[in-house]
Amino acid sequence: MDDSEIRSRIDALVEEEHRLRESSEHTEEQRARLRQIEEERDQLWDLIRQRDAKRQYDEDPDSAQVRPRSEVEGYLQ
Repeated sequence: MDDSEIRSRIDALVEEEHRLRESSEHTEEQRARLRQIEEERDQLWDLIRQRDAKRQYDEDPDSAQVRPRSEVEGYLQ
């Protein structure tokens, strides 16, 4: 996946998140989907940052890998 595909996926997730949050009441299924969206979005942003770092140090950005959700979600903001 290249940067434009990653960013397009992030945009699609943000749109879906906004649609779900517009609802006044959320079902358990919607809350679970919102958690999934947040986690996947965080993974994709992490992947973009990895790719940028690899470019900065003259490494192949395509060697960057999506990290496990448990690892990405454990990062401090």
